[in-house]
Amino acid sequence: MKRLALTSALSCALSAALLTPLSALADRPFILPAMTLNSGTAPLITFDAAVGENLFYFDHNTLSIDNLIITAADGSIVKPESIALGKLRNSFDVRASLQGTYKVSIVNDMLIANYKENGAPKRWRGNAESFAKEVPANAEELQVFQNQSRIETFVTNGSPNNTALKPSGKGLELQAITHPNDIVDGEAASFRLLLDGQPAAGVKVTVIAGGARYRQKLGEQFYTSDADGKIKINWQGAGMYWLQARTSDNKTAVPAAKERRVSYIATLEVLPQ
Repeated sequence: MKRLALTSALSCALSAALLTPLSALADRPFILPAMTLNSGTAPLITFDAAVGENLFYFDHNTLSIDNLIITAADGSIVKPESIALGKLRNSFDVRASLQGTYKVSIVNDMLIANYKENGAPKRWRGNAESFAKEVPANAEELQVFQNQSRIETFVTNGSPNNTALKPSGKGLELQAITHPNDIVDGEAASFRLLLDGQPAAGVKVTVIAGGARYRQKLGEQFYTSDADGKIKINWQGAGMYWLQARTSDNKTAVPAAKERRVSYIATLEVLPQ
């Protein structure tokens, strides 16, 4: 009987794995706020940074917060509180002492090099300043690319404002046409993608609603930015959403790098009517 029960359990587990869409098992980084709309004199807002196989679940790995940038409602940079580094997520708090919108970002810009040294394979990661010092000029079979990524979310204390939403002009960014904390189910939201501060046309965008573990299908939506960099998103109900945009070009930080890969990810909350 025990062997029969074990065989049945393994069979059920295998069937569940086969029924799970492969796209649902992808690794997706995100920053998840406990609440996007807050009120009070100085509310404390908790955030989790993770890489999930299921969106907004802590089921795979942590997301480094070494390059965390918190832009306050007046445009100033503030520090996180109560940082807790875990094995499946990294957490921190932000005290929203100002009225308005805060932008929470993890911004990475690195070069990745693969090469051989005396016949042995080598892999290097670092910034453009250290590339010339640390990678041999005569490296064999040198392959270099630049990777720029920005992972963001937005929270508001009181009424939304746009000061913290000002683009940096570096890499791929989302410019708000619809405010990211004023998104409502049943109303399309519009944004503009910028690459190095300029409208980015033809960029592929994927939008996925959270809670996919309770759906038979992942339910991705796919968009492409128009000639002015704009996208208009139609939501599939209230809840948390994950947005990703990716593109590439040859505008690299060093001549040795032939390709720049840029990506943008945002966690957005869609409110009910």
